[in-house]
Amino acid sequence: MPENIPLTEAVYYILLSLTKPMHGYGIMQNVSHLSAGRVVLAPGTLYGALTTMQERKWIESIPGETNSRRKEYKLTPLGEATVKNELNRLRELVINGEQIIEG
Repeated sequence: MPENIPLTEAVYYILLSLTKPMHGYGIMQNVSHLSAGRVVLAPGTLYGALTTMQERKWIESIPGETNSRRKEYKLTPLGEATVKNELNRLRELVINGEQIIEG
């Protein structure tokens, strides 16, 4: 069952990036692209988040070549459900905000 907790913007964009397998540098580039440059991940921040997401079973590493340092990651079904929950939460926030602000 997906966790029903608010995600940080960085974690949300990382999970969105991992809807297709990607390595760390690719994730950093994709997050920057998706956020129009607003969210820039430092390597330490990214790899700390990836470790936490692996512990929560939201993502998993894909076995690669034994002599390669490049590690690819992908979403798990739990990770996909978690990012979908966050998308629904964000939609609700926007709808409520529009109703109040715009009348």
